[in-house]
Amino acid sequence: MSMRELERKNGVTWRMVRKALDSSWPEPRKKLPPRATTLDPYQAVIDGILRADLDAPRKQRHTVTRIFHRLVDEHGADVSYGVVRYDVASRRPEILVESGKAPLEASSPSAPKPL
Repeated sequence: MSMRELERKNGVTWRMVRKALDSSWPEPRKKLPPRATTLDPYQAVIDGILRADLDAPRKQRHTVTRIFHRLVDEHGADVSYGVVRYDVASRRPEILVESGKAPLEASSPSAPKPL
């Protein structure tokens, strides 16, 4: 099949056909740079709250809802609850690891049980 037929059949340009014929492996996708979020100005506040919770008793730690309300009330943040929840869920384990208080991963060997 000619290159022109491949172009028409697949609806692509001749450069795309040439790349496909030259290499059997496609080029890896480029990683996009991280985009700025609405929480970037308040990230230090959230990290401070989560770091303070490391030493607090379990029942006195901040929930995502409490963190969200503190951002809105005390700092006038114009953010949604879902954005705060997603950010806290990703930052909380990172802060635990940074502080050295992350739980150790333990695994047991998967051996068959004796009868």
